[in-house]
Amino acid sequence: MARLPRKSSSEDRGDAVPATRDEEGGRGRVELIPAKRRALILECLKREGAVGVQELIDVIGASPSTIRRDLEYLEQQGALGRTHGGAMLQRTELATFEPDLATAAHFSRAEKEAIGAAMASELRAGQSVIFDASTTVLEVARAIAAAPIRLTAVTNSLAVAQVLAGVPEVRLVVMGGTCKPGSLTLAGHPGENFLRTIYADVAIIGTHAITGGRLTETSLEVAAMKQAMIKAARRVVVLADNSKFTTPNFCTICDLSEIDEIITDDGIDPAQLTSLQSSDVAVRVVKVVRNAASSRS
Repeated sequence: MARLPRKSSSEDRGDAVPATRDEEGGRGRVELIPAKRRALILECLKREGAVGVQELIDVIGASPSTIRRDLEYLEQQGALGRTHGGAMLQRTELATFEPDLATAAHFSRAEKEAIGAAMASELRAGQSVIFDASTTVLEVARAIAAAPIRLTAVTNSLAVAQVLAGVPEVRLVVMGGTCKPGSLTLAGHPGENFLRTIYADVAIIGTHAITGGRLTETSLEVAAMKQAMIKAARRVVVLADNSKFTTPNFCTICDLSEIDEIITDDGIDPAQLTSLQSSDVAVRVVKVVRNAASSRS
């Protein structure tokens, strides 16, 4: 199996805990928070298909027992399969699998930030914009907070709402609904009913998978909310990093013909990109700067 890049020594981004002696009594090391370690494990598996425990130790810098606990956690979630001395990516993914909120926030972070900034650059002052609850759409909100623009923002994401509430230029509307367990996503009524009463300029949505000309989700309730958002907007833009072009999830959101644009990153498989470009959907491919620091962010 291919050798992975070794761990960077730079850990000054606020994602690590102080150096301590590990469980095996080794010398002090800087440990990443659990969500960041697990996201990095998934990143390694996405690149290599299979990795050994020792390789993950070299990349992440955690102790063997910590890595094994992380692998057990991810196996229980259905994200990977254990092998002798390591793990392999689940090629037949569980249709309802999604990583926990903290892990998802760190997964493909550089790609999500680049896609979010690209989407923010397309928005114009005075527009009404629907923001869904995906982690990539959250990066659009963060880009707006960094470079404010006058907008009316509608969202079912408590995380997006928290970011945009601090931007004076943004008129924020938070839809009602029931908070999805273990997340910051509002779904169901009255949010869906509210969407039937508006017509926004743009809807920005994420998806768990794009396969065979369809967008799919892991949850019926979340898919229904995204469907309502699509119907409530004049223009629909889907944000999807290269990992989203995979096996379909549990339920369909919509066909590609129902959206206007997909923004993805330059890590997308060329065959998948060609297939997208042959559809009637506009495709924007964003260049991502990937380095040792960004792969650990």
